[in-house]
Amino acid sequence: MSIANGTDLSRFPSFDLTRLLKTVFAPKGGEKVAVMIDLDDPRTVADLAFLDEEKNTIQRHAFNDIIGGLKTKTLADLDMTGGDLFAYKITGGSNLDLPDEAYTPSGEVVSFERDVYPNYDLILVVSTYSATAPLTALAKTYGFRGATMHGMNDIILASGLAVDYQEISKQAEKLRAGMAGANAVEIDFVVAENKHTLRLELTGQEAQKSHGLCHGGPDVANLPAGEVYFVPTSAGGTFPLRLESGTLSLMKVADGRIVDGELLTGDAEELNRLLEKFRVDPASGEIGELGFGTQDLPVSGRDIQDEKILGTVHVATGRSDHLGGDLTPDKFHDRGNATHEDILFSPEKTPEIDISEVRMERDGDVKILMAHYKPQYMQELLC
Repeated sequence: MSIANGTDLSRFPSFDLTRLLKTVFAPKGGEKVAVMIDLDDPRTVADLAFLDEEKNTIQRHAFNDIIGGLKTKTLADLDMTGGDLFAYKITGGSNLDLPDEAYTPSGEVVSFERDVYPNYDLILVVSTYSATAPLTALAKTYGFRGATMHGMNDIILASGLAVDYQEISKQAEKLRAGMAGANAVEIDFVVAENKHTLRLELTGQEAQKSHGLCHGGPDVANLPAGEVYFVPTSAGGTFPLRLESGTLSLMKVADGRIVDGELLTGDAEELNRLLEKFRVDPASGEIGELGFGTQDLPVSGRDIQDEKILGTVHVATGRSDHLGGDLTPDKFHDRGNATHEDILFSPEKTPEIDISEVRMERDGDVKILMAHYKPQYMQELLC
C-alpha cells in the first residue's frame, strides 16, 4: 500500500480501530467513549458543518476514521457505548490548558468538567495541537483514561496507529531499561561545520517510556507512541534551533533554561520575539524533556509521529508536569505561555543540522547512543 506522496506502507497492517483500542486500553466492556476535536469556531460542529471546510483535515479524520469506526464496528466489538463528539475552541499552542466550553453536533453548549469528563470512561482527543499535558491532569482529577492523537493524517493512520502496541511496548522497555540511571546526556550538533554541545543533567533518574499501553488508570496514552524520555534536572551549553519559518538560531542554555540566542540565518525579528518571551516568562524557556524515538516508522511530516522514529532525538521547552516534572501552568507568568514545545532533530526535519554524537554518561561509563542519526548503543539494546 502507498499513499499520494509515494510512501510505501505495505509492511504495516491496515488501520483497525477495534484492534488499536483493544490493545491500548484492554477494555473490559461497558465503557463509555467520547471523542474531542478542536476547531477555530467550535460552533461549526453543529450539523457537522466543519466537514465542509477544506482546512479541517485532522478533524475529518476524527469524524470519518474514529467516530465512523466506533459507530459502525468498534463499539459493538468491544461492548462499549457512546461514540459522542464534542468540539472546543482551538487553543493555539501545544499542551495549553483546554477550555471548559464545548459544543455538540446538535448545537448544544456543554461543560467538559460537568458533562463530559465525569461521565465518560475513555476520552479520545484528535486535535491540531497536543492536549496530552492538560488531558493527563484532567484524567487524574476525574478518573478517566484517554488517548491524544493530534496531527492525524493518512500516513499516521496507516502506520503509527496501525502497529501492534504490545510489541512497541516491549521494544520501548528494552531501551528504557538500558538507559535508566543515566547521570547526563551530551548532544553534539554540527551546523555549517561548527560544533555545539548541549549537556543535559539527569542525576541518575529512572528513564520513562511512552509505549502506547494504558491498561491502568487514570492515565493518558499519546499516540503514536514509542519513545524513551527524561525530565532533565538542569542543562547547559548551546544548541541550534530551527524555527517554523526556517530561521536558524543558536540558543544558549544555562541553569536548565534558554537565556539567549544568536541568529545564524533568517528573520532576526522572529528570533527576537522568541527571546523576549523567554526573558519575560523564563519558565517558557526551561528545558523540560529529552526524548529518543524507538520505532521503525515512515516520516509523516508531523512531529507526533516523526519524533518516535528510532535515530531521532528531541528536547522540549516548557511544561513538564505530564512527564513527571514539576513545571505546571501556574509557574508561568502568563498561562498562555504554558506550552510544551518539542524541538525535533531528524534528517528530514533539520537537514542543515547534523547530530554527530549523542553520549550517555552513567556511573563513570560513557555510551554512544547514536551518531549522525544512526542508533549505536540503542541498537545494541534492541538485539
